[in-house]
Amino acid sequence: MPIGEITRGTTNTNRLRRVDRFISTVPALRLSADPLVVDLGYGASGVTAFELQQRLARFRSDVEVVGFEISPDRVRTATEQLEAVRAGSTSFAPDARVSFALGGFETPLPHGRRAAVIRAFNVLRQYDESEVADAWTRMVARLQPGGVLVEGTCNEIGRVASWVSVTSAGPQTFTISLRLSEIEKPSIVAERLPKALIHHNVPGQPIHALLSDLDRAWQHNAGVGVYGATQRWLASVEALDAGGWSILGARSRRRLGELTVPWAQVAPV
Repeated sequence: MPIGEITRGTTNTNRLRRVDRFISTVPALRLSADPLVVDLGYGASGVTAFELQQRLARFRSDVEVVGFEISPDRVRTATEQLEAVRAGSTSFAPDARVSFALGGFETPLPHGRRAAVIRAFNVLRQYDESEVADAWTRMVARLQPGGVLVEGTCNEIGRVASWVSVTSAGPQTFTISLRLSEIEKPSIVAERLPKALIHHNVPGQPIHALLSDLDRAWQHNAGVGVYGATQRWLASVEALDAGGWSILGARSRRRLGELTVPWAQVAPV
């Protein structure tokens, strides 16, 4: 039996574009001899799996995406959507390497295959925090050597998101991604933190310190906003870096509204 609980199934076109953009940079995908990516818990529509394959194919033309759901009805719906894709009646390539199957955290890939990347978005939000570690362990066990689990949450239209990158060595990084032109302050992401962090956004916890420092830097650099939200964000991130936070990733990623730090700096204490 599939391991997990049926999610609400909320699915919107382009909802996961921010995390997909991040996944396209993951070395495990770019270097894999078998660029297999799992979309775990894709919801009531298979559209996020098709979008994921379409985006990643720009960097790995041979990428393959398998969508897993624990609801037979959702698998049936996504398979019908796949038939429409194969018939050429959608905007997706008729030969897109996408398939759907019944499965949960156990990620039952056939023939002993393992995934280079597993994307599990808006899946653990309904679970108790005590269940997160076990879910991570189950999914990571289905990764290729060097593979990555990207687990997180976003809002309904995908403009506020955050996620954790997890490997066989445990959680490695934490990332925030925001549509900068629409935020009053960066801590809006507090509503969309991964389950492992969302209940720890309180004084005395590292994640609270990060979001508080980020808000202060954003406010301090309000004047830079005359040059655009991106410049204000870059100045804010630089302030965090100068203040002792270890900011990871290239400047080009930050320009997209991303901020990545080592997991060790935000892990609950």
